[in-house]
Amino acid sequence: MTTIVPVETSSGERPGLPVPRRPAPKFRVVAVWGVMLALLAGGVWSFVELEIGISALVTGFENAASFISRMFPLDFPPAAELVALTLETLAIVTVATALAVVLSLPVALFAASNTTRNRWTGGAARTFIVLMRAIPDLVLAIIFFRLFGLGAVPGILAMGLHSIGMIGKLYADAIEELDRGPVEALRAAGASRWQQIWSGIIPPLMPQIIATALHRFDINLRTSVILGYVGVGGIGLAMSEALNTMNYQRGMALALVVLVLCVVVELISGAIRTALLGRVNGRRRGILGLLDRMSDGWVTKPTATHEVQRDGKGRIRTAPPWDADRIRRFLGITVTLLIVAIAVAGSDIDPAALVTGLVDIPQTLAMFFPPSDGDMLDLLLEGMLSTVQIGLAATLIGVVLALPIGSLAARNVAPNAATANVFRTLIVAVRAFPELILAIIFIVMMGLGAVPGALALGIGSVGLLGKLVADSLEETDVRVQDAVRAGGATRLQVYASATLRQVLPAFVAHVLYQLDVNVRAATLLGIVGAGGIGFYLLQANRVMQFDVVTFIILMILAVVLVLEAISAWVRRVVI
Repeated sequence: MTTIVPVETSSGERPGLPVPRRPAPKFRVVAVWGVMLALLAGGVWSFVELEIGISALVTGFENAASFISRMFPLDFPPAAELVALTLETLAIVTVATALAVVLSLPVALFAASNTTRNRWTGGAARTFIVLMRAIPDLVLAIIFFRLFGLGAVPGILAMGLHSIGMIGKLYADAIEELDRGPVEALRAAGASRWQQIWSGIIPPLMPQIIATALHRFDINLRTSVILGYVGVGGIGLAMSEALNTMNYQRGMALALVVLVLCVVVELISGAIRTALLGRVNGRRRGILGLLDRMSDGWVTKPTATHEVQRDGKGRIRTAPPWDADRIRRFLGITVTLLIVAIAVAGSDIDPAALVTGLVDIPQTLAMFFPPSDGDMLDLLLEGMLSTVQIGLAATLIGVVLALPIGSLAARNVAPNAATANVFRTLIVAVRAFPELILAIIFIVMMGLGAVPGALALGIGSVGLLGKLVADSLEETDVRVQDAVRAGGATRLQVYASATLRQVLPAFVAHVLYQLDVNVRAATLLGIVGAGGIGFYLLQANRVMQFDVVTFIILMILAVVLVLEAISAWVRRVVI
């Protein structure tokens, strides 16, 4: 739409020239920026209310010397014990991740619009995915401990079911993005519904299945350390016992083992995911190149043909031929199943306890209902508010740190490749460091309270948010940057006016996702004294006030679902 407005020329004339009128911003876009400004104000307010300031940091650094003196020399367990703890942890995480994949695939098939039979089934599956993501794995572990007692089963079930919230969503989204041609060709050839799924959907989806499972394995490995504080075996349980008795030499030695384990798993799984998803430009050298070659051909690349395939007798083929690629895939699946079987044996699952717990489900659930605040509603509301404040303050810290770090990690923003590699390495190192360990270190340095939790989550946010920022910046249109640069703009001007402006909508979505993650994590860190509602949740469980546990769970669920709804709405508007 244009309008005629008077424009004064150098001669004083005011001819009528058509000037484009800037369209009024849409209400929803204005509302989104209002939400973001409100969250920024909430982050600043939380930062002030929690008293995160220079004095708190100075006090912490002054106590750091005392903490280091009590931490060194590190006291590692005997080699045999350390290997046993590590294998137990890996076994539990492997079984939990495998369980999540097995359960997520059918849920995703029901949730995806192109594979579900009706919208009600799809809506129910999507609701289940959101619910599993909204309930923290710590909460699930507490419930399962009442059902099945101590051991690996509660941790496996808690991590497995909670993982559906992430894996199921990613699988469903990937299924909806698949080329529908192969499935339609199979349907036209008379293939059954199961044959259409098995031959037309699973093979091209396999790279995403494996890559997502590996990514979730990384997350579950960190989660297993947190669940050690409520009785899940492995390194997490041993570390919690050491730190609870103030044996910092043993506790921090185990924390170092966890860190090294997380870094190794992150590097290996990251290399495999990159190779599977086809993001490798040429062959890499060293261990990464070896992993590329190992993964090559073990999964079906998404290059399915729409043509009807026939066997040697001219019959229509509804399954892929047994060629070299299919044999390698079969061997890969066989090896994977063998690893899972070994992990099941190594996780020491008690079948009798599992059966007994399933039989006692009605009696156990009766202990949790009806919910009750235990005559301490004010304290619970205060704890929930503290949890939200920790999440807001941590997100603010994360944004301030992650924006410059993520920008310098982007190859099209960093001044040179060496700088980008340094900051990429920093992001990987931070991602590998579990927030629980950071929280414990800050608690020892600063004492109990919300400040250590906010600082731990704020620094931990750099790992995820920094990576998202760097990836988003590298995906921007370089032609826009080149045009601004050709006009004589400086590097900083190109970054501000061309690069950052393109990524702003994605950055808004990343910040909201990080806030969601931080609020959930703040709930978990309360178990080690980092403030928030998690402290009351753990205490209610310890004194067997299960009706209060249910009340706290409902509070957490309500807050998480509100954040989930806001985040989903904003992402729909800005992206």
